[in-house]
Amino acid sequence: MHWADVVALNLSKKGTKHIVSTGITPSGEFHIGHLREILTGEMISRAAKNAGLEVDFIFIVDDADPLRRVYPFLDEEYSKFIGHQIGNIPAPDINGKPDYERFTKEGWNYADYFLNPFLDALKKIGVRPRIVKNLESYQSGRFTECAKIACDNADKIREIIERVSGRELAESWFPWSPLDANGSLEGVTVTDYEFPLVHYIDAEGNPGTSDITKGEGKLPWRIDWPAKWAWIGVTCEAFGKDHGASGGSYDTGKEICQLFGYDAPQPLVYEWISLKGKGAMSSSSGNTIGPMEALELVPPEILRFLIAESKPSKAIEFDAGMSLVNLADEFERSCARDLEVEMSDDSLSRRRRVQLEDLQGAIKLSSIEENSKSNSSNVSFRHLALLAQTKSDDQMVWKSLGMDDDNPPSSILIDRLSKMRTWIDSVHFPEEMRIKMINDVPSEMMIDFSNEQKQVLENLAKMLSDSPWDVDSIGSCIVEAAKSIQLSPRIAYGVSYICLMGNLKGPRLAPILVELNQSDIVNQLNRCLEFVN
Repeated sequence: MHWADVVALNLSKKGTKHIVSTGITPSGEFHIGHLREILTGEMISRAAKNAGLEVDFIFIVDDADPLRRVYPFLDEEYSKFIGHQIGNIPAPDINGKPDYERFTKEGWNYADYFLNPFLDALKKIGVRPRIVKNLESYQSGRFTECAKIACDNADKIREIIERVSGRELAESWFPWSPLDANGSLEGVTVTDYEFPLVHYIDAEGNPGTSDITKGEGKLPWRIDWPAKWAWIGVTCEAFGKDHGASGGSYDTGKEICQLFGYDAPQPLVYEWISLKGKGAMSSSSGNTIGPMEALELVPPEILRFLIAESKPSKAIEFDAGMSLVNLADEFERSCARDLEVEMSDDSLSRRRRVQLEDLQGAIKLSSIEENSKSNSSNVSFRHLALLAQTKSDDQMVWKSLGMDDDNPPSSILIDRLSKMRTWIDSVHFPEEMRIKMINDVPSEMMIDFSNEQKQVLENLAKMLSDSPWDVDSIGSCIVEAAKSIQLSPRIAYGVSYICLMGNLKGPRLAPILVELNQSDIVNQLNRCLEFVN
């Protein structure tokens, strides 16, 4: 069974109605790492629906959280908003400064500035959760009952957090963080509590009161989380390994949740997605690749496949270069396989059968629409990258693939080619796949050509001139240009790369040359031959 089906099976043992939850604080740009959170939850939701369960999939926006610091992408003017709830402060303008005018006129806030593009990306990737905004939930009183229980049982909650987490809370700690008169959660010390009011002294020594029923503050995270489980009715939630660590917020949440008269949801802990060579992705540090950026390069099915094919406990290293090429090609190959036929083989080992079942589940969950087939173009990304670089006109690409007016390319393939051209023009396209043919003589590289290299070049120009123009024939010519005079084919490849690409090495040559004009290639070799002679 696929990992999402295993979770769904466990949920089915607990009832037929479930709420699957995910949640994120929109403190900065969303990135591919955030997709693991929400796609893991969405895939569980799909699997549960396929198992006949009634499922509500929600996405909690933690916009009641405070701005913790002035991030690198923000102007220093945001220092005045440190401690203020991100759903209640202006969004940044193009220069990273607070956009006061739009905030006043439209309510355009910091949290929505980062949230809305992510929601647009989610639609393109087939994810349409019910949105629950934390700030509005506090202000409308949805947290009131849990907040009252927490404040009434401050000593019990303190004991739970200190015992389970192993850390000592400050003497002034209280299970409600009041907003001061300026709207900040920072530097506020609780002095007394009498429901619904929490009395406090702010950072400057001024007294004030916070009304719990009006959401004039919030619960600290370790209480806020189980409170959401309780008032929403969450039965399953996926979350990162930091929250799932021993003594972490899930462990304390399980016990605190009991005070609210609710059992903690079934957990699914996932590993991080890191950016290759740069570590874990982080919105605040700017170490990211955004979902919208990635969706300009590859179809959404492939980003879904990235999450679906990996067990949540497996860390994912991502980059928009060769890793993405390999992933895309794996997706295309997998979609082209008839897994039902493969699994009908009675001689399959149990391990192999499980692998095939997992792959079948991953492909199914990669589709944009529920219960539909994932879209494959039946053309590998490597080959499409080659064609996009050697054929400037789309019609030439279709012709190379044997397509014409009677056999036109599919809309899927047209979209793939468009994205491929965007990818090639971006900084993310892997250099090892970049094709750059030259028309001039690379004199500096050829000035010291040996007699052996000159002989190979002469043979190569003649053989390619007389050869049929197909991959096998071109490959044979390159090899025979050296072997025919008892030299290593490595010399012939080296000569070819220097003369045709101006490099000492490059991608596989025959599949590239076959897509180019034969006379152009031969003429370039002859120009080089004239130079060395």
